[in-house]
Amino acid sequence: MTARLFLPDVLLFAGEPRAGWALLAREGRIGAVGPAAELLARYPRAARVPLPGMALTPGTVNAHSHSFQSLWRGLGDDLPFPRWRDVLYRLAPRLDEEGAYTGALFAFAEMLLRGVTTVCDFFYLHHGGNERALAVAQAARAVGIRLVLARAMMDWPAAPRAFRETPEQAVDNTRALAAALQGDPLVSVIPAPHSPHAASAAMVRAGALLAAELDTPWHVHVAEAPYEGEETRRRTGLGPLAWIAALGVLDRRVRVVHGVWLDREEIWSLARVGGGLVHCPGANLFLGDGVAPLALYRRAGVTIALGCDSGAANNRLSVFDEMRLAAVLQKGLSGRADAVTALEVYHWGTRNGAHATGLPVGELAPGRYADLVALDRHDLSLQPAHNLLHNLVYAMQPTAIRHVWVHGEPVVRDGRLVRVPEE
Repeated sequence: MTARLFLPDVLLFAGEPRAGWALLAREGRIGAVGPAAELLARYPRAARVPLPGMALTPGTVNAHSHSFQSLWRGLGDDLPFPRWRDVLYRLAPRLDEEGAYTGALFAFAEMLLRGVTTVCDFFYLHHGGNERALAVAQAARAVGIRLVLARAMMDWPAAPRAFRETPEQAVDNTRALAAALQGDPLVSVIPAPHSPHAASAAMVRAGALLAAELDTPWHVHVAEAPYEGEETRRRTGLGPLAWIAALGVLDRRVRVVHGVWLDREEIWSLARVGGGLVHCPGANLFLGDGVAPLALYRRAGVTIALGCDSGAANNRLSVFDEMRLAAVLQKGLSGRADAVTALEVYHWGTRNGAHATGLPVGELAPGRYADLVALDRHDLSLQPAHNLLHNLVYAMQPTAIRHVWVHGEPVVRDGRLVRVPEE
């Protein structure tokens, strides 16, 4: 693979603009970052990628997605969560492999055009096997996005039969999927027990143990809506995360998705084990679920990443949008404009994605994957140029996103997809 030397006007290094810096990418990873003159002298044979008028930022990490749901954008809008879920549960079991591929292709293409270079796709349309999950992986390869396939594990009797497996089946199938995709430079697999209401104690334990075996994080929906906590307390006498802790599997690998209705002690318990939160503000507001108490999570020291959720539950697929929304929500709720800074939410959408996914992503630093986004500094939404980072978080429009690379290879050029037609 040819070494490439990217030469933007400005490079965002740990969120700080560095004028006149360059980046070397080789074999899919970042080899060096620093002043352009130094890198040009050190790597005279590298292919040059001139980016005049551009700012280079790490690609964003969408740490929670359901790609297939993009096919139903607009169908469940303005419905309470149980009715919205009923709409999806009527339609989802009908999707075959081609449908899963099409939905994923549609979602992943939109994400790339919005600067998302890594997505964690929480996928549960199994029909007893892995064919549809492999179709999602095929879609990721086709467009060129980096995919963490969070293979859901669900045994809730009320769920459609197509979603359900026994714990033994879920472990065997997830292990087989991970083996089938081992060595793929763009696709990896993690276990994902669905939630305390849709995964039994045996299923949650199985998912956590499998994550330890595979040496990955494990994701789980927790406390997305009030009913989940009420149901878990009625059934077990414990809150949803307290119940997971009582199973003996609350560990550093757990990534809580949503976490809107956890109590203070549950949040501190997550922090104590080194777990993380995937915050999905757009979806939580769209479905009327509420707003996660980020002040508590931040005070406890929980690592926060951002997720868009789905095209039918947000309905946008831009982590840059989620950055802005996460920030202004906390400012408004607290009555303090300094409650959350632009730099903080920028890190949530970029480098904290490494914690959420277990991958070296989200930073322009040596050893990280060369997943890059070039922004047009002259786009009106990035002007006037008083503060690039603040403009990126609070003002930027998709028109500013010009080029995207994943694993060092171009996937968006001049605002258009490179590998697949948009029509």
